[in-house]
Amino acid sequence: MLYYSHHGGTRQLAQAIARGVEQVEGMAARLRTVPRVSAVCEATEPEVPVGGAPYVELNDLSECVGLALGSPVRFGNMAAPMKYFWDSTAADWLAGTLAGKPAALFTSGASMHGGQESTLLSMMLPLMHHGMLIVGLPFTESELTATREGGGPYGASHVSGSEGRAESGETERKLAIALGRRLAETAKKLSA
Repeated sequence: MLYYSHHGGTRQLAQAIARGVEQVEGMAARLRTVPRVSAVCEATEPEVPVGGAPYVELNDLSECVGLALGSPVRFGNMAAPMKYFWDSTAADWLAGTLAGKPAALFTSGASMHGGQESTLLSMMLPLMHHGMLIVGLPFTESELTATREGGGPYGASHVSGSEGRAESGETERKLAIALGRRLAETAKKLSA
């Protein structure tokens, strides 16, 4: 799982997806994040995050058999720290490091119509350029047709509401776990 989370909602989805991955025999999840970026000339983050997942390193891309990518909604797009990371992966793109590996997507935003789907689509773009195979949530997941929270065919999502609650709802968690399981099952089949 590679994610950026500002208020915790995206991190919770990452943790639920990781639970789904680990439900598949022989598969293990590795949580990674990216540091914040700043509009000022010089801004630094600690070399190791204060809490949560460690920062991603480029060797994490070569070692993974599948990738779940998550970002909060930023005006219908992925957050700048995530985009900044992907902009640094040209060498891996040229080498085909991620080509043929499955990928799943997840996001968190304040409102039901705040840009979750376009954010998921924006995160697909660098992954498709890297040659990854996108895995979504099929409508065979019964929660997908009944959700009054987040979740859709493009990936898992969380609606935090205007108060910014980080805690995801039961349906959101179930769909995130299902997405993790689907990603792991696909990765296992492709790497066999």
